[in-house]
Amino acid sequence: MLLRDLLIRIAETYDPKAGTASGVPAQDLLREVEKMTDLPLPHGFSASGYGGKGSASSTPWIGVFGRSINTQAQEGLYLAYIFDSTRTSVTLTMQQGVTKLSDEYPKQGDLRRELKRRARHLRAGMEPELARRWSHTPAFRSSLERPRAYEAASVVARRYEIASMPSEEVLAEELHVASLLLRDAAASYRVWLQQPRENEPFLYEGDQHSTADDPLDGFRPNSSSDYYVRIKGGRRRRERHHEELIEAFGLHVVTRGYTPITQGMYPRDLVLRRPDVDRQRSWLVEGKAVKKGNATQAVRQAVGQLYEYSYYWHEKRGEPKPHLVALFTEDIGHYAEYLEDHGIASIWRTDAGGWAGSPTAESWDLASGA
Repeated sequence: MLLRDLLIRIAETYDPKAGTASGVPAQDLLREVEKMTDLPLPHGFSASGYGGKGSASSTPWIGVFGRSINTQAQEGLYLAYIFDSTRTSVTLTMQQGVTKLSDEYPKQGDLRRELKRRARHLRAGMEPELARRWSHTPAFRSSLERPRAYEAASVVARRYEIASMPSEEVLAEELHVASLLLRDAAASYRVWLQQPRENEPFLYEGDQHSTADDPLDGFRPNSSSDYYVRIKGGRRRRERHHEELIEAFGLHVVTRGYTPITQGMYPRDLVLRRPDVDRQRSWLVEGKAVKKGNATQAVRQAVGQLYEYSYYWHEKRGEPKPHLVALFTEDIGHYAEYLEDHGIASIWRTDAGGWAGSPTAESWDLASGA
């Protein structure tokens, strides 16, 4: 069945007064969703329909789950097509799981405030133009607690009127875009919102490193919050541009297929691994904040530290010489060519919030093109 036809048929036949028993047409259709093989789901995604348990939901929905990200609706992040209570519209939304979080925030007002806070945090880490294009705030036209929680839990969304449903091609393309946003947000969620587990599945034994299936299990950047130091004459604020740069870049490279590692890497800023590209060698990253548009000092420091860390922490330990990457908070101009000539790729943040880089950095798929 086409996705377009599925959404329209549910909207036209769903009756919350009919219950959830077998033989109720819309409920049967929702239960069949997980077996449908012709829906335009992105690679690695599955779908399931939900019409309520016991009593029928006023806002039926279809969940779309990235199997490598999350396969349940109780917690974590997932995509969902949620119908409003009148079934005149359906919203494709990136949802935060509500059930588990409601145990921590039993008061509905507190729960919704926390969901909105997390949604803002996740949106802030997205590519700005995409976040603007998906900025719809859902309204499911219900006073019930769960639909209101769904509204608060939405990170990004796109609404479709049933009477003017887009073509199958448009729906498929927008679902694909939503899946990419979900992957980016899931990386942010893993680092920012979940507490590190006591028994992290990351091992550091001598020169050997191994990570679990989650590419962010070994990624624990320092806090990017400003901090204060006491000096003669009072307290002064120091901004952690460096830590924020490492954190943002680490989340970015996960979307390019890399595994970022900070645990056990000190004094190195960041080590990347990507076995499908180079099983033998890692990528050694040194981040620097460019101050007042003057890249000279930042470049000099990056070169010295990359060569030093490569020699003492890799080559002297019998490891292959790593690929070298200098990371900056802004464009370094002609220094990019200088670094290329010395075997160092460079990458920097763009004004648009993306990542640009030297030819070698682009060949390694480290730049985003934004």
